[in-house]
Amino acid sequence: MNKNDDCVLGGSDHLADRLNEPFKNAKSVDIIISFLMESGVKLLRNELKDLLDRKVPLRILTGNYLNITQPSALYLLKDIMKDKVDLRFYNVKNKSFHPKAYIFHYENDGEIFLGSSNMSRSALTTGIEWNYRIESITNKADFDCFKNDFEDLFLNHSTIVDDKELKRYSENWKRPKVNIDIEKEDDEEVSHIINLYEPRGAQIEALYELKNSRAEGFTKGLVVAATGIGKTYLAAFDSKGYEKVLFVAHREEILKQAKESFENVRLNSSSGYFYGESKEINKDIIFASVQTLGKEEYLNDKYFKNDYFDYIVIDEFHHAAANSYLKLINYFKPKFMLGLTATPERLDNKDVFSLCDYNTVYEIRLAEAINKGWLVPFRYYGIYDDKVDYTKIDMNKGKYNKEQLEQALMINKRGELILNHYRKYNSERALGFCSSIKHAEYMAEFFNSKGIKSCAVISNPKNKLSMEREEAILALKKGDIKVIFSVDMFNEGVDIPSLDMVMLLRPTESPTIFLQQLGRGLRKFRNKKYLNVLDFIGNFKKANLIPFLLTGSRGSGKGETENVRNIREEDYPEDCIIDFDFRLIDLFEKMERANQDIQEIIDNEYYRIKEYLDQVPSRLEIFTYMDYDIYMN
Repeated sequence: MNKNDDCVLGGSDHLADRLNEPFKNAKSVDIIISFLMESGVKLLRNELKDLLDRKVPLRILTGNYLNITQPSALYLLKDIMKDKVDLRFYNVKNKSFHPKAYIFHYENDGEIFLGSSNMSRSALTTGIEWNYRIESITNKADFDCFKNDFEDLFLNHSTIVDDKELKRYSENWKRPKVNIDIEKEDDEEVSHIINLYEPRGAQIEALYELKNSRAEGFTKGLVVAATGIGKTYLAAFDSKGYEKVLFVAHREEILKQAKESFENVRLNSSSGYFYGESKEINKDIIFASVQTLGKEEYLNDKYFKNDYFDYIVIDEFHHAAANSYLKLINYFKPKFMLGLTATPERLDNKDVFSLCDYNTVYEIRLAEAINKGWLVPFRYYGIYDDKVDYTKIDMNKGKYNKEQLEQALMINKRGELILNHYRKYNSERALGFCSSIKHAEYMAEFFNSKGIKSCAVISNPKNKLSMEREEAILALKKGDIKVIFSVDMFNEGVDIPSLDMVMLLRPTESPTIFLQQLGRGLRKFRNKKYLNVLDFIGNFKKANLIPFLLTGSRGSGKGETENVRNIREEDYPEDCIIDFDFRLIDLFEKMERANQDIQEIIDNEYYRIKEYLDQVPSRLEIFTYMDYDIYMN
């Protein structure tokens, strides 16, 4: 078929190609489209940057009809164009909004590309979209008709998308069902074309807010983002304007993964480690353990002057109130410090917020991330576990006796219960969280004896069913094993996107750990529609908190004093299934009715805070870190 200068038919005849020259020559540009997608803005990024460089004004009128327009697309557009874009929503309620036109104004004339292409990669490239070019020189009446109607709609029927409106739209936005096919088509194309290591989704939004925060004069900021959003890559992207960078974490595996992420983003920066026997100092980016760098012997001019680093990242920031972190934070004076965490828990993390001057720059919790389509939904099965009677296990300082708990959990009847439920769901890659090394090794041995290839991941493997973390992850990805059993090595900083099942095989004593373990399998992966979660629940302390934790929302703690029946289906994230054995509902209600002695509650809370701070807490610290419900009661 011969190419027609005025007809654009899609397929191999891309509208994006036809727009290149008009963007380069225009004196002003007007765009009216039903919706914008992140992929479309990225496709036109060079054209938009050229408009900015030439100080060419851009006006865009788009719809928020059915919530198809992605907030990340709007953030990215405003980030690229700065104050050279006048972005607006069509605001007439209960009226559909479906125009698609790209209007270019030149010195003495203009042209319009009018048709069916919204601003998405597929619509501008390989999708079958019909568009027609109208020139003002040859068809002035029609050109003026469309131009004048755009002026009326833009000036009289629109809402300006300033930062306040953008934030409001993002906070209330949920991915609509109609959007899924559009996103899938775009994702398939983008995966073959774009650089894998560039901001997307929540990262785009957070980067925009971080820039604004620094423009307002803040030198510290906290980003709260659910596990799986890509906080480490966010930090790498945000650090690109700084020469000397320090990344601090409390686990070696987090540092190794962070180094890989930063090297993917900052290709020309040198990097090194500062922990254990490694003390590299003459590098652009240093990845340091808080246990090492937090020592006074290293916080001096011999190693690093206090203003040596321009940008500091504190990962898993909910730990930052510990003394080793405080010494490090108080010593260094960077141009900007970024705290990252998925779980800044209620009043017991009050001081964590103060360490970032109470500047929470961006927040995306588990429920919001699932609702926006940035994480996969989960199918949670609360399984009644009557094989263990936790009332017969001693508690000391708020925790179960380790040896007694091991013995109670390592019985074949319970192993059979877990195995039978595992077999129901045809899992290819599963992760099971255990209470101890012995428990993990027992579970691996039990599953292997039943024909399910499994391993235990521990720090010093001593038998053929135990592996190092990296070795186990590789074996799981290749399909050599089907289940990894671990204690806490996968709680933080390690992601296996292809996981399709998480098994919670120990008592849930910490809301933070529960959400971290749930989040391990929620990262998106090709053809992965949801994560199965098997939680084996008995009569252990705090079991009745689980229904509230599964809501994955911004925790106030208030709900934890309410009856489990007050949780409604709409309180859970979109497309998630929560299924509790009916016997657990009775158990939860019984636990809520039980009156625990107040002295025991306070004693347990004292020991929890003491262990958390690694010191005897002061009276002020007791009140600062006390659990919300205890404080209120």
